[in-house]
Amino acid sequence: MSVPVPNAPVRRARTMAITSGKGGVGKTFLSANLAAALAKRGQRVLVLDADLGLANLDVVLNLYPKVTLHDVFTGKVALEDAILPAPGGFSVLLAGSGLVEYSRLTPEVRDQLQRIIETLAPRFDHILLDTGAGISDVVLYAVSLADDVLVIATPEPTSMTDAYATIKVLATQQQRRAIRLVVNQVGRLGEGKVIRHQLQLVVDKFVAPMLPEGSDPPVLDLVGEVLLDPSVREAVQKRQLLLEILPGCPAAQAVDAIAARIAP
Repeated sequence: MSVPVPNAPVRRARTMAITSGKGGVGKTFLSANLAAALAKRGQRVLVLDADLGLANLDVVLNLYPKVTLHDVFTGKVALEDAILPAPGGFSVLLAGSGLVEYSRLTPEVRDQLQRIIETLAPRFDHILLDTGAGISDVVLYAVSLADDVLVIATPEPTSMTDAYATIKVLATQQQRRAIRLVVNQVGRLGEGKVIRHQLQLVVDKFVAPMLPEGSDPPVLDLVGEVLLDPSVREAVQKRQLLLEILPGCPAAQAVDAIAARIAP
């Protein structure tokens, strides 16, 4: 008599929200190139453009989609038909730009985003949610759907201030205790560690007292720093992935190192 073999657990993608306190810090550029770096390591990767009202992932990748998340939300097309191959060997699910109806969190947006991620999770190793900047309801809800959150900041004081505001909200509203950090556009190696230390000190001093008694403050995990590199501007202007056109430049090597930290 044969003994029944239990079903193997279904593999599920690790979902990571890539977000920032302010715009212009290179969040979407890093999302796309990080996806390419993960794909190069043999990972099945999907980037979902969760900046629903001001999407620009298509611009970074030089794609001209005929189908977007808007069409999926409205039932015009099946989810499968909206998933597109991207340069770099990963998949994308693009949003439309200038859609005012998606600038606020409605029950429809909540349900659709959650359904889409749950449906796609078994098909990929990593799902990267390229969120909008700031702490709007739409951004925070997208982040709440992720297993991990990666905050992108730069050495500029305004970026650091907004990164702190984002971390404070994630700690107090979503009870995040582990937050990954990438410092982009650093002028020298080691600057990212300094900025991480500065942010951690502020979080320990001002966020910790806001948490329930006995709660640990969130720990910022610096997963990488990316040098200010003229190659980045060149790739952006060409609307190409840095890892494809200039894989040996310092910024591309830094993104590759971040991918190694995320998927060793």
